[in-house]
Amino acid sequence: MKDLVQDGDSLVADSPFADGVARRDFLKVALGSGFAAATLPVAAQSVIKTDTDGLEAGTVTLTVGGQAVPVYRARPAGKSNLPVVLVVSEIFGVHEHIADVARRFAKLGYLALAPDLFVRQGDPSRVPNIADLMKTIIARTPDAQVMGDLDACVAWAARNGGNVDKLGITGFCWGGRVTWLYAAHNPKVKAGVAWYGRLVGDATPNTPQHPVDIAPALAVPVLGLYGAKDTGIPLDTVETMKAALAKGKSGSTFVVYPDAGHAFHADYRPSYNEKDARDGWTRALAWLKAHGVA
Repeated sequence: MKDLVQDGDSLVADSPFADGVARRDFLKVALGSGFAAATLPVAAQSVIKTDTDGLEAGTVTLTVGGQAVPVYRARPAGKSNLPVVLVVSEIFGVHEHIADVARRFAKLGYLALAPDLFVRQGDPSRVPNIADLMKTIIARTPDAQVMGDLDACVAWAARNGGNVDKLGITGFCWGGRVTWLYAAHNPKVKAGVAWYGRLVGDATPNTPQHPVDIAPALAVPVLGLYGAKDTGIPLDTVETMKAALAKGKSGSTFVVYPDAGHAFHADYRPSYNEKDARDGWTRALAWLKAHGVA
């Protein structure tokens, strides 16, 4: 992990700038103007709106290997020694839904950090369609870079009121895959919750391993929350992952929701399944607590 050479100060959500982060990038989390909200068929507004009362919430900047990395941070105001949870976004980046998830954790006593892991490759909100987004940004984002940026977040948390002996990670879709990988990468992680992240795939220079490859040696318990109607993640890949996990001793497990499709937690999209999203959130919190992240 590269040493950090700059820490940003917290800013409230209506501030136009955040420690060198461009206004456009900051507004993705402040106003929800990211790619998903702009281009997908979405509900008029997110179902869940979490305010900042009692919180310090806004964007901070970490400098990692010479690159400024914006991180949306939410935490109880004036508190320290907080359990830490990393919140890893979908392919659309850190838009308002992801920021809201971070605030939900903060309301429960966590220091939550949601980094912009695509900052070097581009701005998802400026890509005209998903095919181009996958080609120009996602495929060009190396797993090694992602792991390093998340390491930087953990180091920042340790110096800014976080107790990294109580470290967890959760992620959605693309971030669900990252959750499995980071749980294998960083031995300080106590538990992870992966929401409908891809489990298998071909090895490439940027993605040399997938969750199924690291499963036998995984030591961190990960809860996988998946939908039986997810056409992008077939149930046979969940079964393949279960078989790989059975070769190890991580204690990881799955909950598969019969009526849920992909992105069932995304309350700004038509895929949202309120019943299963709420059940998954309750299970996620209980999982983290049971494994010392609380």
